[in-house]
Amino acid sequence: MIPSAIMQGFPVPPQSRVPRADWDRAPWNRWSFQHVRQILPTVGVPAKRGAAWVLGNRSAPLGGLSFGTVEGGESTISRWLDTSYTDGFLVLHDGDVVMEKYANGMRRDTLHLSQSVAKSVTATVAGILIGRSLLDPSRLVSDYLPELAHTGWQGATLRHVLDMTSGVRYIEDYEALDSDIAVTDVASGWKPPTPGLEYPDCIWDQILGLTVADRPHGQYFQYRSIETDVLAHCMERVTGTRLAELVSRELWKPMGAERDACFTVDSAGYALADGGFNACLRDYARFGQLHLAGGFANRRQIVPGEWIDDILNADPSLFHDPYTQASPLGAYRNQFWVHDSHRGIYMARGVFGQLVYIDRSHNMVAVKLSSWPEFVSTNRLIDTLQALECIGRALNGGTQ
Repeated sequence: MIPSAIMQGFPVPPQSRVPRADWDRAPWNRWSFQHVRQILPTVGVPAKRGAAWVLGNRSAPLGGLSFGTVEGGESTISRWLDTSYTDGFLVLHDGDVVMEKYANGMRRDTLHLSQSVAKSVTATVAGILIGRSLLDPSRLVSDYLPELAHTGWQGATLRHVLDMTSGVRYIEDYEALDSDIAVTDVASGWKPPTPGLEYPDCIWDQILGLTVADRPHGQYFQYRSIETDVLAHCMERVTGTRLAELVSRELWKPMGAERDACFTVDSAGYALADGGFNACLRDYARFGQLHLAGGFANRRQIVPGEWIDDILNADPSLFHDPYTQASPLGAYRNQFWVHDSHRGIYMARGVFGQLVYIDRSHNMVAVKLSSWPEFVSTNRLIDTLQALECIGRALNGGTQ
């Protein structure tokens, strides 16, 4: 039975309570993605009080725009938003908010789980550390984390980790209870253990247990969440600072975020870099605008422009099916999905429909926060990209 009012009532009746093992699955994610702090332990990522980056406002009539869908029909922007499990949607053009929509009970001050958008947030802070020579993508991961010399990352560079091209064996099958990503769910504290199976106590213990490399490092891209956690542990080791504090100090406060964010944490206090970040819609948009402006935000250079530009140096020859289904010209670099390097379009993406879209060709940023019923849907993603391309053309007078 699907409840009509998740987590509603005084007290909440049993049929409306979010199951601990399925909190991120449909239909429960319609509520849980906006209430992670009521489900999991978290650590705060403070913003700087009274120093929010002021965004301009310039309304544009975008809801009636029509675009072709992957199934051969047509939709409007408004209909697409209403039928794609949207929680929040925002478009920036020339730095101004031109469309902003909240649905499914979400409000401007609501923190929403970003899933793997967290990877791109983490990597952007790594870019700052690279700019200060605290990290070097050409160096071995084991130079920063000597313990990993005895794992599958032996011989892998930080560049391999940033671009997810290491040869480490890690199976990211969201539906299989015995896959590596299922182990990550338990090690991170997201899910209770399955009876009869053994699990590491925390994410670091899982990293140490990944001892097999099943191909040469650098051979091709394969999406594996654990790579981001290796990157984050390198960041913590070289700075002597926890990830949540790093993100606050180096990015969230200087950027002028208007709201504190948070990460989920495991039993060792580690903030989950690969998917545990929560923030409000406008702050995700500020993050995208920082990228669009080459690392400049809130009247200052925060991230080295060279590192931002390097995202578009992605190698498409390492990118393959099924990833090319939505982005035939795509690639992956620095923990970002590159959709079209020639036009300067790249994305931070997360399962269940989370997206920060950066489009240099149209001087546009778009953010869509969702609670899809599926982990991944190529058709939904293609429709999203079609919708955003339609918006970009309209905002720029119909030009490509």
